[in-house]
Amino acid sequence: MSEKAFDIVVFGATSFVGQILSRYLMQQYGVDGELKWAIAGRSEPKLVTLKSSLGDAAKELPVVVADASDEASLANMCARTRVVISTVGPYALYGEPLVRACVEAGVDYCDLTGEVQWIRRMVQQYEARAKETGARIVHCCGFDSIPSDLGVYFLQQQAQQRFGTPCNTVKMRVKVAKGGMSGGTVASLVNVTKEALADPALRKELANPYSICPPEFRPKLRQHNVKAAEYDEDYGAWTAPFIMSAINTRVVHRTNALTGAAYGSEFGYDEAMLTGRGLKGRATALGIAAGLGGFMAATAIRPARWALEKFVLPKPGEGPSPKAQEEGFYDLRFVGISEKGKLIRTKVTGDRDPGYGSTGKMLGEAAMCLAFDIDASERQAGGFWTPASLLGQPLLDRLTAKAGLTFEVIDGK
Repeated sequence: MSEKAFDIVVFGATSFVGQILSRYLMQQYGVDGELKWAIAGRSEPKLVTLKSSLGDAAKELPVVVADASDEASLANMCARTRVVISTVGPYALYGEPLVRACVEAGVDYCDLTGEVQWIRRMVQQYEARAKETGARIVHCCGFDSIPSDLGVYFLQQQAQQRFGTPCNTVKMRVKVAKGGMSGGTVASLVNVTKEALADPALRKELANPYSICPPEFRPKLRQHNVKAAEYDEDYGAWTAPFIMSAINTRVVHRTNALTGAAYGSEFGYDEAMLTGRGLKGRATALGIAAGLGGFMAATAIRPARWALEKFVLPKPGEGPSPKAQEEGFYDLRFVGISEKGKLIRTKVTGDRDPGYGSTGKMLGEAAMCLAFDIDASERQAGGFWTPASLLGQPLLDRLTAKAGLTFEVIDGK
């Protein structure tokens, strides 16, 4: 590994999130110092333009030309680096060749996908080979699903310290989040809808909370899923469905499975959005639930989906402005209850737009963690991991020290 030219290669560097990530790495680590890294993508002119935009200090930043549809170029890229970060989505359409290339080369990989059906396919097809080659594959290293996955990890660590046992029930509620949506995220959501409409088996799979867990891990506990406006006694407020719970809950359950049921063999977890108290909170919850239902229904109807993509939703490459990213933030609240009724409340906050400004930083630190903090001899080397199951405390430390996240206990008794 010491012969590799780079520690990290950012593949898809000219994408919307790829540019944010590249700026973050440049500002945080520079070029050819502690971190040796490169930007990569299929268009050399666009890569050169990005490099120029990063300032004079980026003059020595290497550029690697590689195409998601050209396996030889992907293999060449993997031969030169220890870790690959991919921002090229929708991953279900473009992501598999790079995962395969990393697995075959024994190269570590992380991305920001939230496409649960694609993750399942990749695990089924490539995990056995990844264990042979030593490639460590870590999906979901953005807003979906690091704050949820590491948030539960943090809460359970604190519960163990205070109560001597994990919490067998945990709920995450989005107290507040300010941010926009990029065209890449929209494209991924629309593609999942298209796949589900064409495949009844996939629709059933998407309803399974353990869909990306190992086949032998099938707890009997019925998982709660907030699908409509609900009043939550533990928070004393109304709640509405949270669109990212579909991926976040699956990642948290996979973490529990990969860590030998560290959270309990019958662990319950769900997510929702807090909308407030009283009639106003109820009305807001009903409005959000209706709006989300209407959006999903529209994406399921071909003419309506075409109209949304054509006239309403952002296009790939589009997203919130730098000012909007700076002004964004999020505050997630967790409550955990142990089998004996002990209760702990924690929170996770981030200082930028959750899906872009903060995601870029989280993705960068996940890659740094893979490259420098996780010794393969300390854990099972190869395989498909989650952020918490492989990166755990080292990533949490990086996120709080460098990426603008906080993990705090509010109350534990």
